Amino acid sequence: MEHKDLQECIRSLAMMDETDSFLISCYLSLEKGAAGCRDFLRERELLLEKNVPDGLRNNFSKTMGKVHSFLSEKSFHGVKGLTIFSREGSVPFFLTLEFHVPLPNQIVMDLTPHIYPLIELMDTYHRYVVVISTEERARILEVHTGSITESLWMERSDLRKRVGREWTKEHYQNHREDRGGKFIKEKIRILERVMSAGGHTHLILAGSPQRTSRLNKALPKRLADRLVDTVVIDERAEAGSVVEATLATFIEQEQKESLAAVEMLQREINTNGLAVVGSEATLEALKRGQADMLILAKEFYEGELKEELVKLAVRSGIKIETVSGSHILNQYGGVGCLLRYLLPEHYT
Repeated sequence: MEHKDLQECIRSLAMMDETDSFLISCYLSLEKGAAGCRDFLRERELLLEKNVPDGLRNNFSKTMGKVHSFLSEKSFHGVKGLTIFSREGSVPFFLTLEFHVPLPNQIVMDLTPHIYPLIELMDTYHRYVVVISTEERARILEVHTGSITESLWMERSDLRKRVGREWTKEHYQNHREDRGGKFIKEKIRILERVMSAGGHTHLILAGSPQRTSRLNKALPKRLADRLVDTVVIDERAEAGSVVEATLATFIEQEQKESLAAVEMLQREINTNGLAVVGSEATLEALKRGQADMLILAKEFYEGELKEELVKLAVRSGIKIETVSGSHILNQYGGVGCLLRYLLPEHYT
């Protein structure tokens, strides 16, 4: 799924109104296949059913029936995480989302969709561009939530067959170096177009040390500033294995950026600047439209409040940064936000 499509999907889920029936938000890990999560699904279903009023038992049964049917009838190739939203009643609803990265098993019954796991997934795996470089070809991959959403190939024309027939080896070597420089420039031209069109801010180079080093040195500053790492891979590696090799690097970089957001929050708090911390102050800032970025600890345990905070942020188009293992943020209660402006009373 494209980044913008997932964003729009999350926004639509955040905007959904309550109805007279429960909605099931089902997050499942398929790393061991659909059969691997069925025991968890049945156990949660039995537990949730005890809290369903008698008048809604039939709708609940139909809702879960659709979930089971989908898992039984669908084949999942390369899918590691699955999300199912299901509801029966006067306003039926059914939506599934498949991902190439794992999701924790979680099933929530509420009157509206539970979207925080999607928010965390988007922030953790976000999107980036990988350039796979070999001597004769390059492949530019756009990766989002572990899936390749766009792939561009570039190839150099075959020059070797001309050696001995039209050129001396010296002539071939000189021409090869010249063509190599032109090929790198063409890579960079296309890479700039891809990065600009997609609004990408993260770039990873993959290939042999010799190839990545040469391309790295040729990058203009505007691209070099977006380079987060270079990864050594076999030049014959499949695209899927390249994505797996680069995901860990990207997640590490994303965590650094999350911690940087916490440091910015702390600086603003220390200088009585554009920030508030704690559940109550953050909630009020979001309701007033005062917030500019929501910063939320992954360990924040208040489930209902967490959902309210992220839905308010999504509806307002505010960036959400999820952070793991930040002692500073946990001291603030696990949540805070950067502000667009201060209220008059904050100046006094």
